[in-house]
Amino acid sequence: MRAVIQRVDFARVKIDGKIIGKIKKGFLVLLGVEKEDKKADADYLVDKIVNLRIFEDDNGKMNLSLLDISGEMLVVSQFTLLADCRKGRRPSFVNAGNPELAENLYEYFVKNTRRQIQKVATGKFQAMMEIELLNNGPVTIILDSRK
Repeated sequence: MRAVIQRVDFARVKIDGKIIGKIKKGFLVLLGVEKEDKKADADYLVDKIVNLRIFEDDNGKMNLSLLDISGEMLVVSQFTLLADCRKGRRPSFVNAGNPELAENLYEYFVKNTRRQIQKVATGKFQAMMEIELLNNGPVTIILDSRK
């Protein structure tokens, strides 16, 4: 399972021009599910992400987590994170999880995140979405449950 975490001042996701999810200060998480992923991969990423210390403390050091600042999270499913571009010019998605597996693990990730974070907004699985954000820093972290 792969996640791209962006530290944001705000983020929102739209479908057909209508906002379906929005957050204030926190993380925008783009989440991709591989075909071999299990619940343990989602558990690993939930724990890592909510405890990731990339918010500044009073001394300007990245020392605070999403939990520490009572931050919010917007989670958007994005299978293109699993693109393999090593051969040719068109990405291969053979390692991406099938839609049923991916949706189940995406929902599992969101459910478990909501147990720790007060506000978790989401996009819509398999929908064409537009995402607006103000990246703070910018700070962008890539995590992979297998690496």
